[in-house]
Amino acid sequence: MSLTDKAIERIRELIRTGALPPGSKLPPEPDLAAQLGLSRNLAREAVKALAVARVLEVRRGDGTYVTSLQPSLLLEGLGGAVELLQGDSVALRDLMEVRRLLEPVATALAATRISDAQLAELGGHLDAMREARDDVEQLNAHDVAFHRAVVSATGNETLLTLLESISGRTLRARIWRGLVDDKASGRTLAEHEAIFNALSTRDPALSQAAALLHVSNTEQWLREHLRDPLV
Repeated sequence: MSLTDKAIERIRELIRTGALPPGSKLPPEPDLAAQLGLSRNLAREAVKALAVARVLEVRRGDGTYVTSLQPSLLLEGLGGAVELLQGDSVALRDLMEVRRLLEPVATALAATRISDAQLAELGGHLDAMREARDDVEQLNAHDVAFHRAVVSATGNETLLTLLESISGRTLRARIWRGLVDDKASGRTLAEHEAIFNALSTRDPALSQAAALLHVSNTEQWLREHLRDPLV
């Protein structure tokens, strides 16, 4: 472990132990360096690295603060990292596999927690998908909103952030699928209607099965048709 890594780990330990709780202000650089037992330069480098990771926020003229440490903030970089994999068909298939492992279980959890208002929102997204069935980009935009609403109903922010990061990468694949497969919109609508109907009954097993069928069909289509990197 490099000295900078050690400095980073020591600041993380202060945060983990509650010595620096979310929203708190770090000591001035000289005091922080002394507290860490390292040079000011190493302390500065550690702060920079943790700021990039959204653990710390440097406010010009005010100081450095611990962020809220919310999952959506800390995992924000995941979506950007996933986007760097664009053009890699193998990585895309891997991401779809991860989605297949997570999303059906998330849908089952949503069935036990979804409110009437959230169900009505989901129905609105489904109606919008029906209206946009001949517009591939709009259809897929509403598709993304539909799935986000489903996972939001779990109340699990970490799960939502993880799946949104993956779905952001696979959105291009879904658009591409719609462009080359003129039957895709009909199947997509039918599969989303099945998910909505299952959630309406608050049946976890049925909801999980409907979501698994939908994601598996998309994954299977990609495995059969994805030969070249997406552009």
